[in-house]
Amino acid sequence: MKTLEPVYSLGVDETDSSLPPKERRFAVLLSALLSSLTKDKVADGALQRLLQNGLHTAEAIDKADEATIKDLIYPVAFYTRKACNMKKIAKICLTKYDGDIPSSLDELLALPGIGPKMANMVMTLGWFNVQGICVDTHVHRICNRLGWVTQPGTKQKTSSPEQTREALQRWLPKEEWVRINPLLVGFGQTICTPLRPRCGMCTVSEFCPSAFKESSTSSSKSKKSGKRQILGLNLAILGRTFYPLIFPFGCRLVL
Repeated sequence: MKTLEPVYSLGVDETDSSLPPKERRFAVLLSALLSSLTKDKVADGALQRLLQNGLHTAEAIDKADEATIKDLIYPVAFYTRKACNMKKIAKICLTKYDGDIPSSLDELLALPGIGPKMANMVMTLGWFNVQGICVDTHVHRICNRLGWVTQPGTKQKTSSPEQTREALQRWLPKEEWVRINPLLVGFGQTICTPLRPRCGMCTVSEFCPSAFKESSTSSSKSKKSGKRQILGLNLAILGRTFYPLIFPFGCRLVL
Protein backbone atom coordinates (compact mmCIF):
# COMPACT_ATOMS: atom_id res chain seq x y z
CA MET A 1 0.00 0.00 0.00
CA LYS A 2 1.34 3.43 -0.92
CA THR A 3 0.62 6.41 1.30
CA LEU A 4 -0.98 9.05 -0.91
CA GLU A 5 -0.40 12.02 1.39
CA PRO A 6 1.42 12.77 4.64
CA VAL A 7 -0.32 11.52 7.74
CA TYR A 8 -0.49 14.42 10.16
CA SER A 9 -0.88 13.65 13.85
CA LEU A 10 -1.69 16.08 16.60
CA GLY A 11 -0.09 16.20 19.97
CA VAL A 12 2.57 17.72 22.14
CA ASP A 13 5.69 17.43 19.99
CA GLU A 14 8.67 15.39 21.05
CA THR A 15 10.59 18.62 21.72
CA ASP A 16 8.12 19.44 24.47
CA SER A 17 9.40 16.49 26.47
CA SER A 18 11.88 19.01 27.86
CA LEU A 19 9.05 20.66 29.77
CA PRO A 20 8.78 19.84 33.48
CA PRO A 21 6.39 16.88 33.96
CA LYS A 22 3.55 18.96 35.41
CA GLU A 23 3.75 21.49 32.57
CA ARG A 24 3.94 18.78 29.92
CA ARG A 25 0.85 17.07 31.33
CA PHE A 26 -1.11 20.31 31.28
CA ALA A 27 0.01 20.91 27.68
CA VAL A 28 -1.26 17.43 26.77
CA LEU A 29 -4.61 18.32 28.33
CA LEU A 30 -4.73 21.57 26.36
CA SER A 31 -3.96 19.75 23.10
CA ALA A 32 -6.82 17.33 23.75
CA LEU A 33 -9.26 20.16 24.42
CA LEU A 34 -8.21 22.12 21.34
CA SER A 35 -8.44 19.12 19.01
CA SER A 36 -12.17 18.52 19.32
CA LEU A 37 -13.93 19.01 15.95
CA THR A 38 -10.85 20.78 14.62
CA LYS A 39 -8.40 19.85 11.86
CA ASP A 40 -5.12 18.58 13.22
CA LYS A 41 -2.92 21.34 11.82
CA VAL A 42 -5.24 24.06 13.10
CA ALA A 43 -5.34 22.60 16.61
CA ASP A 44 -1.60 22.01 16.70
CA GLY A 45 -0.97 25.57 15.52
CA ALA A 46 -3.13 26.89 18.36
CA LEU A 47 -1.23 24.78 20.88
CA GLN A 48 2.12 26.03 19.59
CA ARG A 49 0.97 29.65 19.92
CA LEU A 50 -0.01 29.00 23.53
CA LEU A 51 3.38 27.41 24.19
CA GLN A 52 5.22 30.30 22.54
CA ASN A 53 3.38 32.75 24.79
CA GLY A 54 4.00 30.74 27.95
CA LEU A 55 0.33 29.78 28.31
CA HIS A 56 0.79 26.08 28.95
CA THR A 57 0.39 25.92 32.72
CA ALA A 58 -2.65 26.16 34.95
CA GLU A 59 -1.20 29.25 36.62
CA ALA A 60 -0.60 31.06 33.33
CA ILE A 61 -4.02 30.22 31.88
CA ASP A 62 -5.73 31.26 35.11
CA LYS A 63 -4.02 34.67 35.05
CA ALA A 64 -4.45 35.26 31.31
CA ASP A 65 -7.26 37.33 29.90
CA GLU A 66 -9.88 35.15 28.20
CA ALA A 67 -9.85 37.42 25.14
CA THR A 68 -6.10 36.83 24.76
CA ILE A 69 -6.62 33.07 24.89
CA LYS A 70 -9.38 33.31 22.27
CA ASP A 71 -7.11 35.28 19.94
CA LEU A 72 -4.29 32.75 20.31
CA ILE A 73 -6.39 29.63 19.71
CA TYR A 74 -8.48 31.04 16.85
CA PRO A 75 -9.54 29.50 14.40
CA VAL A 76 -10.10 26.20 16.27
CA ALA A 77 -13.73 25.13 16.33
CA PHE A 78 -15.74 26.69 19.17
CA TYR A 79 -12.72 28.76 20.19
CA THR A 80 -14.84 30.99 22.45
CA ARG A 81 -16.21 28.02 24.39
CA LYS A 82 -12.81 26.34 24.52
CA ALA A 83 -11.16 29.48 25.89
CA CYS A 84 -13.81 29.60 28.59
CA ASN A 85 -13.32 25.91 29.40
CA MET A 86 -9.55 26.39 29.55
CA LYS A 87 -10.01 29.05 32.21
CA LYS A 88 -12.37 26.79 34.17
CA ILE A 89 -10.02 23.82 33.89
CA ALA A 90 -7.06 25.91 35.03
CA LYS A 91 -8.97 27.05 38.11
CA ILE A 92 -9.98 23.47 38.95
CA CYS A 93 -6.42 22.20 38.49
CA LEU A 94 -5.05 24.94 40.74
CA THR A 95 -7.69 24.43 43.41
CA LYS A 96 -7.83 20.63 43.53
CA TYR A 97 -4.56 19.35 42.04
CA ASP A 98 -1.90 21.94 42.93
CA GLY A 99 -1.68 23.04 39.31
CA ASP A 100 -1.36 19.51 37.96
CA ILE A 101 -4.03 17.63 36.01
CA PRO A 102 -6.26 14.86 37.39
CA SER A 103 -4.63 11.44 37.42
CA SER A 104 -7.77 9.33 36.99
CA LEU A 105 -10.14 8.87 34.09
CA ASP A 106 -13.22 9.79 36.12
CA GLU A 107 -11.65 13.03 37.34
CA LEU A 108 -10.60 13.98 33.82
CA LEU A 109 -14.12 13.32 32.55
CA ALA A 110 -15.43 15.73 35.18
CA LEU A 111 -13.50 18.62 33.60
CA PRO A 112 -15.42 21.02 31.32
CA GLY A 113 -15.24 20.02 27.66
CA ILE A 114 -13.39 16.73 28.20
CA GLY A 115 -15.06 13.59 26.84
CA PRO A 116 -14.05 9.90 26.85
CA LYS A 117 -11.82 10.09 23.78
CA MET A 118 -9.88 13.06 25.11
CA ALA A 119 -9.68 11.68 28.65
CA ASN A 120 -8.17 8.42 27.39
CA MET A 121 -5.65 10.35 25.31
CA VAL A 122 -4.61 12.41 28.33
CA MET A 123 -4.26 9.32 30.52
CA THR A 124 -2.07 7.67 27.87
CA LEU A 125 0.13 10.61 26.86
CA GLY A 126 -0.04 12.62 30.05
CA TRP A 127 0.32 9.91 32.66
CA PHE A 128 1.57 7.02 30.46
CA ASN A 129 -1.32 5.03 31.90
CA VAL A 130 -3.41 3.26 29.27
CA GLN A 131 -7.00 3.20 30.48
CA GLY A 132 -8.85 2.90 27.20
CA ILE A 133 -8.71 3.14 23.43
CA CYS A 134 -8.86 6.55 21.77
CA VAL A 135 -11.59 6.17 19.17
CA ASP A 136 -12.22 8.94 16.67
CA THR A 137 -14.39 8.88 13.55
CA HIS A 138 -11.66 7.10 11.54
CA VAL A 139 -11.28 4.28 14.06
CA HIS A 140 -15.07 4.05 14.43
CA ARG A 141 -15.64 3.84 10.67
CA ILE A 142 -12.85 1.37 9.89
CA CYS A 143 -13.67 -1.01 12.75
CA ASN A 144 -17.24 -1.20 11.49
CA ARG A 145 -16.16 -1.72 7.90
CA LEU A 146 -13.86 -4.55 8.98
CA GLY A 147 -16.62 -6.10 11.08
CA TRP A 148 -14.59 -5.85 14.28
CA VAL A 149 -17.37 -4.33 16.39
CA THR A 150 -21.10 -4.78 16.91
CA GLN A 151 -23.66 -3.57 19.38
CA PRO A 152 -24.03 -5.90 22.40
CA GLY A 153 -26.21 -8.92 21.67
CA THR A 154 -26.74 -7.97 18.03
CA LYS A 155 -24.99 -8.04 14.68
CA GLN A 156 -25.67 -4.35 14.13
CA LYS A 157 -22.83 -1.89 13.66
CA THR A 158 -21.92 0.37 16.53
CA SER A 159 -23.51 3.80 16.18
CA SER A 160 -20.94 6.03 17.91
CA PRO A 161 -17.21 6.19 18.67
CA GLU A 162 -17.97 5.51 22.32
CA GLN A 163 -19.87 2.31 21.44
CA THR A 164 -16.95 1.30 19.25
CA ARG A 165 -14.50 1.90 22.09
CA GLU A 166 -16.52 -0.26 24.46
CA ALA A 167 -16.90 -3.03 21.86
CA LEU A 168 -13.19 -3.00 20.98
CA GLN A 169 -12.10 -3.10 24.58
CA ARG A 170 -14.18 -6.22 25.19
CA TRP A 171 -11.90 -8.31 22.97
CA LEU A 172 -8.86 -6.37 21.73
CA PRO A 173 -5.69 -7.25 23.69
CA LYS A 174 -4.67 -4.33 25.87
CA GLU A 175 -1.18 -4.25 24.38
CA GLU A 176 -2.81 -3.10 21.12
CA TRP A 177 -4.90 -0.31 22.69
CA VAL A 178 -2.35 2.44 22.00
CA ARG A 179 -1.17 1.22 18.61
CA ILE A 180 -4.59 0.90 17.01
CA ASN A 181 -5.35 4.63 17.04
CA PRO A 182 -2.43 6.02 14.99
CA LEU A 183 -2.51 3.03 12.64
CA LEU A 184 -6.20 3.31 11.81
CA VAL A 185 -6.24 7.10 11.71
CA GLY A 186 -3.40 7.16 9.20
CA PHE A 187 -5.16 4.42 7.24
CA GLY A 188 -8.43 6.36 7.35
CA GLN A 189 -6.83 9.60 6.19
CA THR A 190 -5.24 8.04 3.12
CA ILE A 191 -6.91 4.77 2.08
CA CYS A 192 -10.09 3.89 3.99
CA THR A 193 -11.57 7.36 3.57
CA PRO A 194 -15.16 8.26 4.55
CA LEU A 195 -16.28 8.68 0.94
CA ARG A 196 -15.13 6.46 -1.92
CA PRO A 197 -12.49 4.47 -0.02
CA ARG A 198 -9.54 3.32 -2.12
CA CYS A 199 -10.23 -0.38 -1.80
CA GLY A 200 -8.17 -1.15 -4.90
CA MET A 201 -5.05 0.09 -3.10
CA CYS A 202 -5.81 -1.59 0.23
CA THR A 203 -3.62 -4.53 1.24
CA VAL A 204 -6.25 -5.90 3.64
CA SER A 205 -9.25 -5.66 1.30
CA GLU A 206 -9.41 -9.44 0.88
CA PHE A 207 -10.20 -9.73 4.59
CA CYS A 208 -12.73 -6.87 4.63
CA PRO A 209 -16.45 -7.67 4.35
CA SER A 210 -17.08 -4.08 3.20
CA ALA A 211 -14.45 -4.03 0.45
CA PHE A 212 -15.56 -2.42 -2.82
CA LYS A 213 -19.09 -1.85 -1.53
CA GLU A 214 -18.59 1.91 -1.07
CA SER A 215 -15.71 2.61 -3.43
CA SER A 216 -15.72 3.55 -7.10
CA THR A 217 -13.13 0.83 -7.79
CA SER A 218 -14.21 -2.21 -9.79
CA SER A 219 -15.66 -4.97 -7.65
CA SER A 220 -13.54 -7.72 -6.18
CA LYS A 221 -14.33 -10.66 -3.94
CA SER A 222 -13.52 -10.33 -0.26
CA LYS A 223 -13.16 -12.95 2.41
CA LYS A 224 -14.97 -12.80 5.71
CA SER A 225 -12.83 -13.87 8.62
CA GLY A 226 -13.21 -13.70 12.37
CA LYS A 227 -11.97 -10.47 13.88
CA ARG A 228 -9.49 -12.20 16.17
CA GLN A 229 -8.11 -14.27 13.30
CA ILE A 230 -7.32 -11.32 11.05
CA LEU A 231 -6.47 -8.67 13.65
CA GLY A 232 -2.77 -9.47 13.89
CA LEU A 233 -2.33 -9.60 10.13
CA ASN A 234 -4.24 -6.35 9.57
CA LEU A 235 -2.32 -4.44 12.21
CA ALA A 236 0.99 -5.86 11.04
CA ILE A 237 0.35 -4.78 7.45
CA LEU A 238 -0.92 -1.36 8.48
CA GLY A 239 1.99 -0.93 10.86
CA ARG A 240 4.55 -1.56 8.13
CA THR A 241 2.68 0.79 5.82
CA PHE A 242 2.48 3.79 8.09
CA TYR A 243 4.81 4.32 11.06
CA PRO A 244 6.26 2.27 13.88
CA LEU A 245 5.00 2.65 17.40
CA ILE A 246 7.22 4.94 19.45
CA PHE A 247 5.89 4.82 22.98
CA PRO A 248 5.30 6.50 25.28
CA PHE A 249 6.07 9.98 23.93
CA GLY A 250 6.75 9.63 20.25
CA CYS A 251 3.35 8.03 19.67
CA ARG A 252 0.97 10.94 19.34
CA LEU A 253 -2.65 9.92 19.36
CA VAL A 254 -4.89 11.54 16.83
CA LEU A 255 -8.22 13.06 17.77
